[in-house]
Amino acid sequence: MDIVGLTIEKLHKAIKNKETTVTEVCQATFERIEKLNPKLNAFLNINKEKSLERAKTLDAKLKNTLDLPPLFGVTVAIKDNMCTEGITTTCGSKILENFVPPYSATAVLRLEEAGAIIVGKTNCDEFAMGSSNENSAYGVVHNPWDLTRVPGGSSGGSAAAVTADLSIVALGSDTGGSVREPASFCGIFGLKPTYGRVSRYGLVAFGSSLDQIGQFGKTTLDVAKVLSVVAGRDPNDATSSNCEVPDYLAALKSLDIKGLRVGIPKEAFGAGLNPEVKDNVEKAIKNLETLGATTVDVTLAHSEYAIADYYIIATAEASANLARFDGVRYGFRSENVKNLSDMYKYTRDLGFGAEVKRRIMLGTYVLSSGYYDAYYLKAQKVRTLIEQDFRNAFTKCDIIAMPTAPVPAFKLGEKTEDPLEMYLADIYTVTLNLAGLPGLNVPCGFSQGGLPIGCQLVAPHFQEAKLLQVANTYEQNYPNTKHLEI
Repeated sequence: MDIVGLTIEKLHKAIKNKETTVTEVCQATFERIEKLNPKLNAFLNINKEKSLERAKTLDAKLKNTLDLPPLFGVTVAIKDNMCTEGITTTCGSKILENFVPPYSATAVLRLEEAGAIIVGKTNCDEFAMGSSNENSAYGVVHNPWDLTRVPGGSSGGSAAAVTADLSIVALGSDTGGSVREPASFCGIFGLKPTYGRVSRYGLVAFGSSLDQIGQFGKTTLDVAKVLSVVAGRDPNDATSSNCEVPDYLAALKSLDIKGLRVGIPKEAFGAGLNPEVKDNVEKAIKNLETLGATTVDVTLAHSEYAIADYYIIATAEASANLARFDGVRYGFRSENVKNLSDMYKYTRDLGFGAEVKRRIMLGTYVLSSGYYDAYYLKAQKVRTLIEQDFRNAFTKCDIIAMPTAPVPAFKLGEKTEDPLEMYLADIYTVTLNLAGLPGLNVPCGFSQGGLPIGCQLVAPHFQEAKLLQVANTYEQNYPNTKHLEI
């Protein structure tokens, strides 16, 4: 079976009609991975043997029922910062190059319980710290649309895998835009759910108050199906919410958005926004109006402080979270050291890459005595103001629409020498992590050079169903007709 363009819906239809088997799809997937991964470097670990065994088991079960589990036979790629029992989990870092977790993340377990097949672990910026997937200790990931460009970070491997049909769907993590930005650069759908909607148990922590597991898919429906499976309270994660999980698939049945109020923040359309991105996002907003939505102006006044605020809070949390990687309990340990102090120092120096070291140092500084109040405490106050801006905006609108990224995918190496310029790639995404809000990248066009551009839709807390319904309505009326050739 040809797996190019394969979605969950198409897969299940073909299986029910006996046009293919899970094993055939799985074999075709690994053939494609073996052909294209050398070009893309999307996967760090390919789970071929176990996946094919699981596929045969699922095919055997299929003989007894046609009532398929929600993700029956669906190939899934997992970002390599989520624990997978028996499969190496490196976080894109040398310090964990041989770490094999004894358990799986809750999100991974829920996928498998729903019938999914984990085909491999995807490349990512080291410990999810990056906007371009150039910080991995195992090499850069290439954008399937243009191999000379970045796929976005830090979940670039997962985004590239879905885009190039190396898996049907994928999981990534989003701490400051790491699902939505790669989705934008690669031309697919990428959702960051509300903080607490999906369990973080088994997700290696970067910024504990910011991290959230997100979903990639070629369609809104695929994203909704994966979210339906992984969402919900988990007793292993105290920050997971008790808020009821709605029927996301039912929400997609309506294609009526008449009367929908779309908030347009002027702050997101000013200086620094690429003209082609601006034109495509504004066109997408006009298309929503054509479908019956109305637009209203909203203000996110404190968003000008978002990058500074984010890189204080995120680095502070990273400094604390990454203290556990010291060579004592697991992972890489420096040899030929004279004492315990040397072991800590040399293990972390040799095991961590430059960007991780930069963020640890920044975070340690803002938490240090004499600077805590001036930086970290003030950043938390600004965070509250940013969240209040969104709350005020949502009194006037139902969703907010703005660019996902300020530019299309940039060239590999273009921003690596200027950390601040790289950080500014997250200018439109970090605010949602600071406020804990859900955001969804919706492909909305291409640059003149053929690079994908995304529009970011934002909803109030726990209203992912609204985001998915609006995105699906847009997708059905304005489908992406440009096909990837690789």
